[in-house]
Amino acid sequence: MRICIYSGGERLVAKSGVGQAIRHQREVLRRAGVETTDRWSSDTWAVHINTVLPDILPAVLWARLTGRKVVCYGHSTMEDFRRSFRGSDALAPLFRRWITFCYGLGDVVLTPTEYSRSLLESYGLRRPVYAISNGVDTDFFAPAPGLREAFRRRRGLRDGEKAVASVGHLIARKGLPEFADLARRMPDVRFIWYGWTDPRLVPAEIRQVLDTAPENLEFPGYVGREELREAYCGADAFAFLSHEETEGIVVLEALACGIPTVLRDIPVYNGWLEDGKNVYKSADQEGFRRTLEGILSGSLPDLTAAGRAVAEERSLEAVGRQLREIYRRENILPLPAPAHAQA
Repeated sequence: MRICIYSGGERLVAKSGVGQAIRHQREVLRRAGVETTDRWSSDTWAVHINTVLPDILPAVLWARLTGRKVVCYGHSTMEDFRRSFRGSDALAPLFRRWITFCYGLGDVVLTPTEYSRSLLESYGLRRPVYAISNGVDTDFFAPAPGLREAFRRRRGLRDGEKAVASVGHLIARKGLPEFADLARRMPDVRFIWYGWTDPRLVPAEIRQVLDTAPENLEFPGYVGREELREAYCGADAFAFLSHEETEGIVVLEALACGIPTVLRDIPVYNGWLEDGKNVYKSADQEGFRRTLEGILSGSLPDLTAAGRAVAEERSLEAVGRQLREIYRRENILPLPAPAHAQA
């Protein structure tokens, strides 16, 4: 018995969080003892749908005609579509209607957090919606002191020079304008933003940010996960200033690598990331600046061990166990109940 992870449109989202989530699904299922495939076969029990592109419709129709279950992943919401690409604000209401239709095609909908679950349910979805993390590979993303020097050599950092990293698309929602503003406020610190967006989709306000970026702000572009791990392990702080997320895979990666992490205080983190316990949060630029200065000077408590513990709770193995239970409960796969439930 196998799960088909539908790969149509995957190339278009390969450099995004959705692309990373799809790669995680394959590994999560492998570690959970469930085989995956990109092709239909007689022993395919269900199909995972990860995008909301029109090409999913024939895949869903085929699944229906052949009696297979459909699992839709709710990676996107209207709220995180806003302030993204050119025209996204105007299209947001239509996007909500479209994704509600697409997610409604599933027998079950999976979304990364309780926050995103509440949003999708508010859209009027009539399917069961479960909150289950995208997960993080805590074996690969882990503290590795030797990578710090490699990172500093790669970025040409001077002795004693501090570095703050962030990761994301070049869009306003991810907090790029605020990140650039912090670089101006802290000229003695190196700021590094990893990520890439098709220039044709970049709004004018973001092009202006890129064109006027201060000298201490760098844009290495999209990098592989090895170099990204190097940055998490080598930079002095991770500042993720996103205004809206359904989870934030890069946050989990940073926490897994043991880097001090600063986040915008937004609802998606409520209940699992706590200010002053496993991360630092702020709601404004002055708060971000003070927090980063406290981290870089060593005057704020080190929360990295607690942050790593959060990531371990969302390891690929842990997510795999949760996914198997959802499969069993919703009759996606003919799996037995856990031993403790049968006792």
